[in-house]
Amino acid sequence: MTDYDAIVIGAGNAGLTAATALQLGGARTLLLERHNIPGGCATSFVRGNFEFEVALHQLSGMGTEEQPFVLRQLFDRLGVMDRIEVVIEHELYRTILPGEFDITLPADWVSLQDTLTQAYPSEETNIQRFMTLCETLTLETFMSLPRALRAENAELLDNTCANYKEYGLRPTRDVLDEFFDDPDLKSIIASYWCYLGMPPSVLPFSDMAMLLYAYAAFKPTHVKGGSQAISSAMLESFLEAGGQVQFNTGAAKIVTSNGQAAGVTTEHGETYSCEAVVSNASALHTFNELLDTGPPAQASDDFKTRRIGPSAFVLYLGLDCSPEDLGIDCATNFMISHRDEDFAFAATRNIEPAGALMLTCYNLTDASFAPPGKTVISLLCLQYGEPWEKLAAAEYNSAKYEMSNHLIDAAEKTFPGIREHIEEVEAASPLTMMRYLNTPGGAIYGFDQNAQDSGMFRQRLDAVDGLYLAGSWSDMGGFQPTYMAGESTAKAVLKRLAETHQKQEQTANA
Repeated sequence: MTDYDAIVIGAGNAGLTAATALQLGGARTLLLERHNIPGGCATSFVRGNFEFEVALHQLSGMGTEEQPFVLRQLFDRLGVMDRIEVVIEHELYRTILPGEFDITLPADWVSLQDTLTQAYPSEETNIQRFMTLCETLTLETFMSLPRALRAENAELLDNTCANYKEYGLRPTRDVLDEFFDDPDLKSIIASYWCYLGMPPSVLPFSDMAMLLYAYAAFKPTHVKGGSQAISSAMLESFLEAGGQVQFNTGAAKIVTSNGQAAGVTTEHGETYSCEAVVSNASALHTFNELLDTGPPAQASDDFKTRRIGPSAFVLYLGLDCSPEDLGIDCATNFMISHRDEDFAFAATRNIEPAGALMLTCYNLTDASFAPPGKTVISLLCLQYGEPWEKLAAAEYNSAKYEMSNHLIDAAEKTFPGIREHIEEVEAASPLTMMRYLNTPGGAIYGFDQNAQDSGMFRQRLDAVDGLYLAGSWSDMGGFQPTYMAGESTAKAVLKRLAETHQKQEQTANA
């Protein structure tokens, strides 16, 4: 008998979700995590009197109690919802191009259309057409497209996914140019590109449409206690169901037998046998370093045509004043310096001032996110890890200091006074992400999130029987997608385990 039915490597969003779903599904599951807490990106840390959220800016997919959406339903199935308290946000975001435009969009599908129409009345018909497209394309992507793909039925695809066929894989910029004339309106609608890691000229429109519709129709949310509260709740559910976890224990090797995953050896030298391994580590780390046989040809060929996605530079600030003192009236703020997102994105590949900056104020909607009368914010810009890896130590410290100052200067153009109110500060570069997330280049979304690298065109890496990837390295990045990927992976493993056990019983009874 094996030690476990399944072993999960990594307690990031997808790994933690997969482990919980597996254990609740009846599989004896061991979860290994090299850090001393669960969550990966979904964690927090303390500096002075402040607790800082590591990575979550807005959580999609929750919906409300009256209108629950997919993530709330998933959390309910995994015994998480009763352990967390959701905070609803009422604005999508505020987008500012200093001296040019400044607009706040509501988190309501009807009000969003009204707000955009009031700001750009000449585009009223175009706005209505565009929002109708976003809604119908999202519904097709969630409901009709999976059925057509599973059936491999071209006629079904034509009949049920007409909008996806015409617009889904086109670059977001092309679709915006088709629908709108006003360049400011295009920039405002495209603001969420920073969440997806690719500029509109590359980003598949289906990704942008789904994100915009999901946030506006089902509300952006936070959770009291931040994303760490979600991770802790998930771990509690896993442990209560009988799961076992080992922290401060990284995986050293995935053991195979006759071409099949058969166990895991930890960095402490212990080997545990199992019938299936789920890796929440990067695909590169899993196949190139963990697999005891080396990468199969399928993985090597796949990696040759991939590009590691962006990381981020984040400045975590604890301020000795309230959000109102600084004029912060929206939790999520996109501050851009140029209408051309390609120009802004170019800075991510070099260590230079960012053309797009995100400011998130965590305690605006819920005061409990910060000490009384104080403020917790993060300033973030996308950055690829490669140029940071090339820096010498002295150069790195200087670059980190200069980037931190730039982010504060850029934020002060809209919210003057931030610098003089700083009580606590922590800066995280792509190298910081590499250290804590153990991802190549500190990548936060896995591979570049372009159409060519989507699951639509990529074969799932399944050359090693019983080895499963979960997380942004096998599909879309972000919080909601990785939680959903974890559950989906667990379902596949449970199905395999059931089939294996059925065959064993048939053999025993023969």
